[in-house]
Amino acid sequence: MKFTLSWLKDHLETDATLDEIVERLTSIGLEVEAVDDKAQFKPFTIAKVLTAEKHPDADKLQVLSVDAGDGKPVQVVCGAPNARAGLIGAFAAPGTYVPGIDVTLSVGKIRGVESHGMMCSERELQMSDEHSGIIDLPADAPVGSPFASYAGLDDPVIEIGLTPNRPDCTGVSGIARDLAASGLGTAKTPSVAVASGEGECPVGVTIEAPDLCPGFALRMVKGVKNGPSPKWMQQRLLAIGLRPINALVDITNYVTFDRGRPLHVFDAAKVAGNLVVRRAHDGETVLALDGREYALTPEMCVIADDNGVESIAGIMGGEHSGCDENTTDVLIESALWNPNNIARTGRDLGIITDARYRFERGVDPEFMAGGMEHATQLVLDLCGGKPSTPHIVGYAGHEPKIVEFPFSEVRRLVGITVSAEESSDILKRLGFGVSGSGETVSVSVPSWRPDIDGKADLVEEVMRIHGENNIDPQPLSGHGAVNGRILTTLQIRTRAAKRALAVRGMMESVSWSFIPAEHAELFGGGSAPLKLANPIAADMSDMRPSLLPGLLAAAQRNADRGVGDVALFEVAATYQGDTPETQRRVAGGIRRGTAALAGSGRHWAGNGDPVGVFDAKADALAVLEACGAPVANLQIEPAAPGWYHPGRSGVIKLGPKVVLGHFGEFHPKALETLDVSGVLCGFEVFVDAIPEPKRKATRTKPVLEVSPYQMVRRDFAFVVDKAVPAAALLRAVGGADKKLITAVNIFDKFEGSSLGEGKKSIALEVSIQPTERTLTDEDLDALSAKIVDNVGKVGGVLRG
Repeated sequence: MKFTLSWLKDHLETDATLDEIVERLTSIGLEVEAVDDKAQFKPFTIAKVLTAEKHPDADKLQVLSVDAGDGKPVQVVCGAPNARAGLIGAFAAPGTYVPGIDVTLSVGKIRGVESHGMMCSERELQMSDEHSGIIDLPADAPVGSPFASYAGLDDPVIEIGLTPNRPDCTGVSGIARDLAASGLGTAKTPSVAVASGEGECPVGVTIEAPDLCPGFALRMVKGVKNGPSPKWMQQRLLAIGLRPINALVDITNYVTFDRGRPLHVFDAAKVAGNLVVRRAHDGETVLALDGREYALTPEMCVIADDNGVESIAGIMGGEHSGCDENTTDVLIESALWNPNNIARTGRDLGIITDARYRFERGVDPEFMAGGMEHATQLVLDLCGGKPSTPHIVGYAGHEPKIVEFPFSEVRRLVGITVSAEESSDILKRLGFGVSGSGETVSVSVPSWRPDIDGKADLVEEVMRIHGENNIDPQPLSGHGAVNGRILTTLQIRTRAAKRALAVRGMMESVSWSFIPAEHAELFGGGSAPLKLANPIAADMSDMRPSLLPGLLAAAQRNADRGVGDVALFEVAATYQGDTPETQRRVAGGIRRGTAALAGSGRHWAGNGDPVGVFDAKADALAVLEACGAPVANLQIEPAAPGWYHPGRSGVIKLGPKVVLGHFGEFHPKALETLDVSGVLCGFEVFVDAIPEPKRKATRTKPVLEVSPYQMVRRDFAFVVDKAVPAAALLRAVGGADKKLITAVNIFDKFEGSSLGEGKKSIALEVSIQPTERTLTDEDLDALSAKIVDNVGKVGGVLRG
């Protein structure tokens, strides 16, 4: 929302400086995004042409002698037909930036004659589109004075960023009202004069869609003379970025920004019969004022006559009935439109207009007739004519919303005390009606504040005018301990998982929580996945039961754009049902191509190896270790979910029942269903399934316990059935003596006919660390026998 300082002061009596106004606007919630102080116009001065002689080498050029007020005439070459001795205009010296032509002047030669600057036209100073000649000022214009001050070009432009809940400030009058309520002056918005009409409006109005148009006001003004709008109006429109067109159109644009009330004018001679407000017919089109043809649907509201659609209601008029210099009779329309329908229509058609911006936020219904009266008066003042009586249809009046407001609510929500008298006064200054006495009053919401819905909204109004700067700073309370914990265990583990995966070269991804039904069913959603009641798209119909579909889709999008080696992760929620208990915190990740931890892509020493099951396993274990899981006690088993390759995947368990995650390469059929290609592996770790850490012992244990006795390593080779997992051997060997055996590693695997049908040999290195004394041969033999005995329980025999 843009406006000039002088425009604001038409509605606000204040002695405040520009800086004070800008600061106050931001403090009351109307954040100032930019201030243009028009500094680019300061170098232009009022100058007088002393002499004008014909250029020696050009018939259409003149060599001027120009006095810029310093008594030192300068030579200027000019091609304007109205250049003459005695003319007073706007002069730009060398070094001046001319905004209308985007040029910084310098001394130059034109057809062999030096020119020290230029005399400017209105277009070169962005005053209008006029460029047939240079600016011609009255004879009493003060030579040597700044032209910007004389012409009103030094009027600062303020731009504020409006939040969607403040439709009342889409007009300058509403902004002035807020500033006056904050104590920065007095509101003086002129009252709207009611024009005395002569006779009824000859064009009738019928509303066939009252749900889309709750009110419509129309008036005809006959005998208007439509020419250019006055300079002051043109300058204000130009300052906020609007191009002046003609008086009738400029009036509607001016009222839109002045009072926040969009209007439309029809050339009455181009309207056939009466107007009808209805839903568009399927297949109807309209050629709009922007020169584009739009296809309409029955969900859209239009204004039509006997010829068809004349306007897209509340958004843009049609070109056929637009006003031009030949217009003599004009219809002024001011209506109310359904905000949701306006927003949807504008979005569907891709049209963004100032009218749509205001109607989709909500305009003041009580100013519907007032806006038409205001526009009528401007038409009469600028274009003349005779108005008819207004024709108002459908409007049933505004029923003010009443909110019961306890003044104690301010302290409850904000933490500071604002007296009942000040709170009541602030609300009254903002236009609210306050009735009753005591600690709770009844507040009547004004018609221009559709955003006010309850007590919290009134607290916000009181606080933004009272001033957030009046909130006393309060020190943060202590935690009661030096290392008092703030985050929950799940929050700590979420952050730790993200750090661990980022350290491993993976990039964080944020994907949709919604996926197609087919993907949800494939990745654990079951036969009845969690469906959305109102999906935003057909392919986003179900809540995700797994992070992997979104990550795989993201990897494919990267591959389609030439980035095939990617490693992505996400730590977020998955959904197995519609209760909090069925929602899980999961850390998931995928690797594609050669995006392994050791490096990826092409290299002089050779290309990287493709990712595989062990890359995914390492990622999953890294997450578990970062989250504090007892990694040494974890078990890796087969039987991963069906979207993994059955022979290249695994499940991570803590004991026989607690599943902490799964990993592996993906099943080709799963990738085919997702329309994903390439070498891929992935994992998911259930962060919320990791057991809570045990409380630390009260006595501090040494960080590192070093045994003074030599470690002993012994190698064993066991023959087992091929179906026996290696993890079973590791558990059996490690359980022989948990105090002495510190590590068990597999260093060889052998399969051959010499072992027998369906057999394999697993070679293990067992690390034995005594802590109390040096082990004797008898001790080692006893331990070895126990190891062989434990392995025998899982079907293993010591290989001879």
